[in-house]
Amino acid sequence: MSVVVKIKLKEVLAERGMTQSELAKLSNLTETAVSTFARGQGISINKEYLAKIASALNISDISELLELQFI
Repeated sequence: MSVVVKIKLKEVLAERGMTQSELAKLSNLTETAVSTFARGQGISINKEYLAKIASALNISDISELLELQFI
């Protein structure tokens, strides 16, 4: 069995009626960084980006942004 980390940022933004561009401004990240994170691209998750996004969205429970899927 393997584990995949699902990034739920697109869903969170949709629930809040917020765009990636708005999040980029709130989190002091580039739109490219937010877009890349939202798409789940790359082989690692930048902890600094994750912290800035969680802070900008007032998220204290990381499970709102990340989910482990066992396949």
